[in-house]
Amino acid sequence: MITTPGEALFDRIAARLAGRFHGLVSPETARRLVVDSYGQLRAASNVGAHLVVLAERFAAERLTALAQAEGRLDKPVPEVLFVCDANAGRSQMAAALAIARGRGRLHARSAGTSPAAELELAVVEVMAEIGVDLSAEFPKPLTDELVAAADLVITLGCGGACPLLPQTRYLDWAVPDPAHQPLSEIRRIRDELDLLVTDLLAALGHPGLDQQRTPDV
Repeated sequence: MITTPGEALFDRIAARLAGRFHGLVSPETARRLVVDSYGQLRAASNVGAHLVVLAERFAAERLTALAQAEGRLDKPVPEVLFVCDANAGRSQMAAALAIARGRGRLHARSAGTSPAAELELAVVEVMAEIGVDLSAEFPKPLTDELVAAADLVITLGCGGACPLLPQTRYLDWAVPDPAHQPLSEIRRIRDELDLLVTDLLAALGHPGLDQQRTPDV
């Protein structure tokens, strides 16, 4: 059973984040997102004792995205958001590959419309085979801040659940779900995502990528 932290712990976490994001977000916003992040992760996660730590990490990510979306924090490189349903496989793999292959040319986040309790262990295994470490990652819910901060949203089988914003560009990658698949198939999915990420990096700055698209789902 996961017990809810006391208000004093939420206050301490919010104070840390308010200091870290001083001038970018209000202390009230920091606390609201800390509590909300904890609640959303608690609803699906089974990490137990580490949930408070993950909630602080997720709240910090959301605060960064909020400041970016509202123009108070610069984005030195394009921000790409990968979205699938569980955020336990495809979107995590794609974001990690984008960061690894991009070498600072973009920043990537991932989220799920119905996040799972944990990453697929086989996904972590096949990514480690190519030197990409997902062991510290965890499924995260899709939030408005993450979408609003993205320059490009790439959906991977999340249907129409991803909010469509008028100034945001969208792509859909029709990649199979690796859940409950044999390692050979997960490796094939990984390699397919790697090729798609390579094509995406090649297209950065290309005029065709600047055209808004809605997902073909």
